[in-house]
Amino acid sequence: MRDKIVVIGSLNYDIILKMPRLPKEGETLPANDAAFSAGGKGANQAVQAAKLGVPAYLIGCVGNDSQGTFLLETAEKYGVHTDYMKCVEGPSGMGIVNAVEDGSVFASIVRGANFRVTKEHIDEAVPLLEEAKLVILQMEIPLEINEYAIDVAKRCGCKVLLNAAPAMDIEEEYLKKIDILVVNEVEAGFYLKETIDSIDKAKEGARKLSEKLGIDCIFTLGKDGSVVVTGNETEFIPSHKVKAIETTGAGDSFIGGLGYALLEGQELIPACRFATGCSAITVCRLGAQDSMPTLREVLEK
Repeated sequence: MRDKIVVIGSLNYDIILKMPRLPKEGETLPANDAAFSAGGKGANQAVQAAKLGVPAYLIGCVGNDSQGTFLLETAEKYGVHTDYMKCVEGPSGMGIVNAVEDGSVFASIVRGANFRVTKEHIDEAVPLLEEAKLVILQMEIPLEINEYAIDVAKRCGCKVLLNAAPAMDIEEEYLKKIDILVVNEVEAGFYLKETIDSIDKAKEGARKLSEKLGIDCIFTLGKDGSVVVTGNETEFIPSHKVKAIETTGAGDSFIGGLGYALLEGQELIPACRFATGCSAITVCRLGAQDSMPTLREVLEK
């Protein structure tokens, strides 16, 4: 029985600075506060799926530093299976997040151990992939490893969801091999070579990309919601109206929630509605993994 989600991706030690605004060039601007948390798109998405109660496995690398130990312990605390994680020599990945008072987030990452994931790591996980229903990938590990993971996952009979973030060039043949592509409006613009600045443009662009690649496409639009194209259906799903404290991890919460719903057998559009509910709770709290909801919290909303 295929009852597992496997996330292949990044783990970052996040330093979150609560800022009144971004500093100007040459300016030293005091932060209102600082927080330290476990992050990285891969770890965040796995944690959200695990907090919702499904078997979630994480494949990736951390460094042999105190941050790496913290990242693994935090993932395990939330129920993520780390059997296939590797500890390598050198520093762990790191994220520096400027969280501005209006809820905007500006982030930079240091790749660190995330770029030490190898094809051998993927091969070692084949027994796990043969038991998985869904494999989730992002773009914070080497591109050639993502492409290799897509091939291996498809050979193992898995559905593949690619969160193409951050956006970068990937061979079209690999985009056609996946089942679901999830991008935000900036990333969508990168792949379409056009600006996505309205819901109508998002609908048109998602349909265009879906038809070109022959896959399902989801464009997330921040506070506006998301556009989903599956088969001949195009659906706009509005976001929940909440008072956002900080949006770090909102997109990852959406992906993890989507993975949970798909594993539970939901069709893509209702699965995206469920995922929208997850991210709405996440933005009302500080941090990424700490702020992600449990299944009970989502169902009670």
